[in-house]
Amino acid sequence: MARQTVSSERDLTFTMGREELVIHRRYEVLGIVNDFLIGIWFVIGSVCFFYEGAVQTAGVWLFVIGSVQLLIRPAIRLHRYVYFKRLPDEQHDA
Repeated sequence: MARQTVSSERDLTFTMGREELVIHRRYEVLGIVNDFLIGIWFVIGSVCFFYEGAVQTAGVWLFVIGSVQLLIRPAIRLHRYVYFKRLPDEQHDA
């Protein structure tokens, strides 16, 4: 069973049995995964245009998905630099 923990350095750590997956700089990793998926959708969508009918329609949808992901890329970068930080509750700290 996978267990997720967050270390003090803001790394993501997933423990699965005796193995651990540690993700450093998670926003950069998220951006890389997003870029990789964009490439996959556009390659498959391009191949689908060689065929007519339903396969071509699937290709159009893959282009739409890839285009939406191109919009997600700057959102990931923006979230990396701009985020909300929870302030201490003054009523409970007094």
